[in-house]
Amino acid sequence: MPGSSKAGAPAQALALHDARPLFEKALVYGVQHGIVGAERLAAMHTEAPKGMVQIARYFGSEFLRPELERARERMVNFISLHLEDATGGDLAQSARLLADHSLLSRSKAGTDLLRQLIALPESSHFGMQGQDEAQVSLLALWSLRSYAQYREELERRSRIGEAVQTALWLAERYALDDDVLEEGDAEGVIRTALVLQALGYRSTEWPSVAAFRKLLTARRTTGKALADVSALPSPKGLPPALHAVVDAQKPVVLADLGKLLDPKRPLGTLLRTMSALRNRYFLIEDPLGEVDEFLRAAESLSEDEAPPAAASKTWQRATLGENDEAALLTLFLCLAVGVPKKTLLPEKAAKALVRKLRTKGWEPALAETFIAEHAPEVHRTDYLALWRSFVGEASGTLQDDHDYGLGDALALLRRECHVGE
Repeated sequence: MPGSSKAGAPAQALALHDARPLFEKALVYGVQHGIVGAERLAAMHTEAPKGMVQIARYFGSEFLRPELERARERMVNFISLHLEDATGGDLAQSARLLADHSLLSRSKAGTDLLRQLIALPESSHFGMQGQDEAQVSLLALWSLRSYAQYREELERRSRIGEAVQTALWLAERYALDDDVLEEGDAEGVIRTALVLQALGYRSTEWPSVAAFRKLLTARRTTGKALADVSALPSPKGLPPALHAVVDAQKPVVLADLGKLLDPKRPLGTLLRTMSALRNRYFLIEDPLGEVDEFLRAAESLSEDEAPPAAASKTWQRATLGENDEAALLTLFLCLAVGVPKKTLLPEKAAKALVRKLRTKGWEPALAETFIAEHAPEVHRTDYLALWRSFVGEASGTLQDDHDYGLGDALALLRRECHVGE
């Protein structure tokens, strides 16, 4: 009947989802199809307990039943990870690997994949290179995750690794020291190199903010725009494998060049320390140049806009006239963690700040001292209360090591501080 055919259609479309680990599915398939024989099964019964004990000992203790149960789960996951990566999930090929090799060797192969993943940079910020948690802790974390999660993280870290490799190649051309690079990220170095090449920068020294402004001013004075911004060139001699990384940054650079070369847009505003545009680029900090920049900006202020006399010059330079709570909390947090003082943090810099706080700690008292010594006297009590309230409410979230993806910490910073793209 028509009614019965309609009722049967959905049932025919249903497919069973097999959620078993690939190791288990491949083993059952191998036994059913004669790929894994009785002798090999007997050997597995001997190998598995040895492997579980070794894994339990590595991650904790082999004398506790919960640790052994977790070790069994990890061993199955290690083997499944290797099989998935080696065969793409093909059951026959996976079964053949189990028949031809010991469980311990397949477990080690999966472990090696995770070690290679962990060795890739987690962040493109150079100051965070080598700041990851201990390898045992990370291996313990990833040993219980799925192959899909592994592939997603591998692709993400591989992209970061390529960006870091590209930035280091560019840094070598300009003789940038590692100590200098620690304040920046790979994407910022790449974008800046593209801008320098587009502007015909000939020096072999990486520019400071003052030198960058001078370069832009000269280009604006000539009245010459980019001849063909759609064909922004890549650095000469760039290895072919790195071209895709550079090409990915070109749309951002082209859009920013339109602003940087527009005489109607004040460079002082575009290149302010707190501006989103400047935070997309890596320029060498020049304290004397920053002071000059601030003094020029202060001289251009009207009487009504002039900074209060009760505030110190240090406060004026640090805040650049910002007095809203989010900007000030951002500044105070930078002081407490020991990172460059900013009133606006790009998201990558915010992540780097949280990681540094968790690995090296922070000193909220440093911000209190700064407020007491430099803030306008009339506001000191309020600023101290604002900072102490933030520390009391935010400490738990910022220091929570279980917030592996930094989601909770970043949500807090976006709510309380200035965090940009």
